[in-house]
Amino acid sequence: MATHTSPLSDPAAPPAEAGAAAPAFSPLYQQIKSLILQSLQAGEWKPGEMIPSEMDLAARFRVSQGTVRKAIDELAAENLVIRRQGKGTFVATHAEHHVQYRFLRLMPESGDASSEGPAERQIIDCKRLRAPADIARALALRSGDAVLQVRRVLSFQGAPTILEDLWLPGGPFKGLTADRLAHYRGPMYALFETEFGVRMVRAEEKIRAVAADAAAAQLLDVAAGTPLLSVERTAFTYNDIPMELRRGLYKTDTHHYKNELS
Repeated sequence: MATHTSPLSDPAAPPAEAGAAAPAFSPLYQQIKSLILQSLQAGEWKPGEMIPSEMDLAARFRVSQGTVRKAIDELAAENLVIRRQGKGTFVATHAEHHVQYRFLRLMPESGDASSEGPAERQIIDCKRLRAPADIARALALRSGDAVLQVRRVLSFQGAPTILEDLWLPGGPFKGLTADRLAHYRGPMYALFETEFGVRMVRAEEKIRAVAADAAAAQLLDVAAGTPLLSVERTAFTYNDIPMELRRGLYKTDTHHYKNELS
């Protein structure tokens, strides 16, 4: 493996010139965390692969193992890597069962998300278009840039439960089609990860109550005006780059939205 020189702060460096802005202080472990994140973003270690040991990373970055351990502790807490006792530390992947439900908050009234089996997915539409202003803003694109819009219905035990509209930046998802989506059996984020090299690492959501319009009512098999839960999610890859805007309408007669706060 090639040796990388890390741009870490040098305690012996001369003081800044008078009047110059002092650089923001960053603890050493945070600098190591940033360097590991750079390697993750560059694809040096793929999702599901083991990263080098703490000893190897300490030698690579010329710091103590304790500093590396603290950096990895934070990455593990953020679900970016997973520690496995006696085996090592691995890049987290959406293909793993316990990660598949990380961003899923709609739970059945009885049991858990895995107890009712995988959702039945129906792709209603998948098309490329120029980004409207609000979509471009959410995805940090320019108005008119290419985006992919996907509309799908998720059903549980035969009952349509979620209507979702997704917008994805056109460049990273070139080649994504309705047929590809329809035939992929795993979680959508696992598809993004394995076939397009885009890993979603965190998400922000806005939640409100709405009434079903005529189109949503037809697709969800409810009466127009039925109360629905509206969830707008922006999902980000490394370095807080937005990669998906998802607007979902959820029926809550047999399910509820669950969030764990800590």
